[in-house]
Amino acid sequence: MSLIDARGILADTTSAARLADSGLEYRLVDFGDPVRAKAFQRAVSRGFLGEEPNAEALEHGRPPMQWRRNTGVYDPGSGDDELPVATVNSWVAPMTVPGGVEVGMWAISYVTVAATHRRRGIARALLEGELRAASSAGVPLAGLTVSEATIYGRYGFAPAIPMSRFTVDTRKAGWAGSLAAGRVEYVEKEQLAADLGTVHERARLARSGQIPGWRERWEGHTGMSPADSDRGKVRGVRYLDESGEVRGALAFTLREKGDTFRFSLSVRLLAAETPEALRALWRFALQHDLVDEVTADLRPLDDPLPWLVADPRGVTQVVHDHGWLRILDVPAALGARTYAAPLDVVIRIDDELGFATGDWLMRVDADGGTHIDAVHGEQADVSMGIAALSALYAGGVRASSLHAGGLIRAETETVDRLDRAFLALPSPSLDIWY
Repeated sequence: MSLIDARGILADTTSAARLADSGLEYRLVDFGDPVRAKAFQRAVSRGFLGEEPNAEALEHGRPPMQWRRNTGVYDPGSGDDELPVATVNSWVAPMTVPGGVEVGMWAISYVTVAATHRRRGIARALLEGELRAASSAGVPLAGLTVSEATIYGRYGFAPAIPMSRFTVDTRKAGWAGSLAAGRVEYVEKEQLAADLGTVHERARLARSGQIPGWRERWEGHTGMSPADSDRGKVRGVRYLDESGEVRGALAFTLREKGDTFRFSLSVRLLAAETPEALRALWRFALQHDLVDEVTADLRPLDDPLPWLVADPRGVTQVVHDHGWLRILDVPAALGARTYAAPLDVVIRIDDELGFATGDWLMRVDADGGTHIDAVHGEQADVSMGIAALSALYAGGVRASSLHAGGLIRAETETVDRLDRAFLALPSPSLDIWY
């Protein structure tokens, strides 16, 4: 699909004016200037409490930032080599939605505010500025992965793509899955990074919520980043089907548990295009010699792992938030995806920032045709805030859950119809951070 280049969107004038009133400068950062780029990267590392990056780490981390829109907040008169006191960057990514199609999403990353500049409205200026920029560019929704879950709801974001974290006691769990034809083989890190990228790109249209990765993301998973303190521990395998085609890849680390010569295997990323690839790679991990424990995060809620073992009580599954979404354009966003059942409702949306406020007639025909129109003077069948609608969007959060939590106001019959229509199968997934 054709996507706009976010770097062409100017800095938001409203946020610039608000920050200027606080004595701060808000501006886009030219990553073609190595001095400014280095200062921005160092500020990001400081904001996430990371180590001071060396020259090699800075060089490795720069390419993906060069094709993104980087925005910094500065104390007045800051020189090119001075660190911004706050950062954010963004780009337009194609996100898979139910039906296997893509919609442009304003991806937001690297949101940091220096500890010396808290409580000055900077985070608000950054987030609202990004949303206004996205809306002005005609991008229908925004998304992010978050380190703190209490910040983003005030801007209309909601956790829409929940994920699982697994911990497996391998001796208790055992293995009961069938053998997959084909073979698993070790690969060097460069090949592993390439295989992860290839498989992920082929598989991502199968699940709502996924976005493409990029070369440095795969290199980070495989221990090729100079900033990775565990890079020497990373190993990887890939799965080839009977025809010799790569259908899955697994990056992992092994860590000894005390001085027992027993190990814990931590899955960094498992990408699988087929059920056979997924079974083969799980079997490799769970039956690895000397391994008593396997951990894996960012797995879809319907991952078959609990059904591949002899004793499911050896598998602990913790569900947590991961992908957060925020709808900006109701007709464009809702009209882009498909639905699992017909629907005919008037939805009243409250949006404190004003992007999506209004009454919307939503009709989904039996043949899947979708029509979203603004209406006036109609009786609303259901009302909710924009965060609730954003939570529903990818198909991984139940309308009945939001209704029980008081976030959707409607008759039970209407909520049931929303549940059936918005459901996405398989479960949504977002297996990377961005």
